[in-house]
Amino acid sequence: MTNFTRREWMKTAGVAAAALAGSGLEAAMPRPLGAQLYTVRNILMKEPDRVFKTLAEIGYTEVEGNRADLVELLPKIKQYGLKPVSCHIETALITNAWDKYPDQKPMKLEDAIDTAKKVGVEYFTLAYIAPNARGEGLDFYRKTADSMNHAGELCKKAGMGFAYHNHAYEFAGKVGERPIDVFFERLDKKLVAMELDVFWLSVAGEDPVAALAKWKGRVALLHLKDKAKDAPHQFAENMPKEAFQEVGNGSIDFKAVLKAAPGAGVKHYVVEQDQTPGDPLESLRKSFAYLKTM
Repeated sequence: MTNFTRREWMKTAGVAAAALAGSGLEAAMPRPLGAQLYTVRNILMKEPDRVFKTLAEIGYTEVEGNRADLVELLPKIKQYGLKPVSCHIETALITNAWDKYPDQKPMKLEDAIDTAKKVGVEYFTLAYIAPNARGEGLDFYRKTADSMNHAGELCKKAGMGFAYHNHAYEFAGKVGERPIDVFFERLDKKLVAMELDVFWLSVAGEDPVAALAKWKGRVALLHLKDKAKDAPHQFAENMPKEAFQEVGNGSIDFKAVLKAAPGAGVKHYVVEQDQTPGDPLESLRKSFAYLKTM
C-alpha cells in the first residue's frame, strides 16, 4: 500500500467531501449508501480512478466487491475516502468444489479470511453458487449451511462477520422443502447473517418486506436494485437485461423496504445494478438521487 504523509492523506481523504459539498447532496442521505462494484465490473480495472472518484462525488461512502479486487484496489478505495464493508468470496472456499470454478485460484479458507481482514471489511460474504455446482437434493444445501457455519466461526474469531447473499433459485420448490428453508433452519443465527437482495426476492415472487420480517435480526446487508414492472417471475438468473432498473424506475416499493430494514437488523445498504443501459456510474447516480429522498 502507498504510504502517505499526513498532509497528503488529508488532501486525498478530502476529495470526496469537497466533491460532495459542491453537488447539493450534503445533507441528503439519512443513511450511508454503498455501491456494489459488480455494477462497474466492465470499467473497474480500466478506470479505477474515475470509478472511485465518481462514486465519492455522487455521495457513496461504502463499497462492496469481490475479495481479490478489493485486495488489489484497496489503496485507490482509500484514496477517495471510501470504505470497503463487504467482500464477495470465491464460492469454493465454502463448497470446496474448485473444479466447478476454473477461473478461480484455489486457496485455503483461513488464508482468504486473513486477506479480507487486512482489507478491513466487516463481512465475508458468499454471494453465489453456480447452477452446475449446486448438487442434487437438499443434502447439498445442508452441507453448505454447515460449511457456512464453520466459516462464520472462523470469521468471528478474526473479528468479522459472515453473510450469505440470496438469488432466486433458493426459493424454487415446495415451501418447507426449498434451499432457503434449509438455510433458515440450519444457519447459526450467531455466525451467519443474510445479505438480502430485494431484486432477486421479487423475481422469485417473494415480498421483500415480508422477507425482512421473516429474517428479523439476521439481515446485516441489503442489496437495493429495482425490477422492471414487466420482468418475468422465475427462479433462474438468466433475466433479460431490461429487467434491471435504477432504484425508483421499477416496481419495488423502496419506501416500504427502507422502513422495514432497520427492524430486520440491516447495517449496510448496497446499491447494485447487474445490467445498465449505458455508463454504469450514471445508473448508480440515478439510484442514489432517488434513495436520498427516502
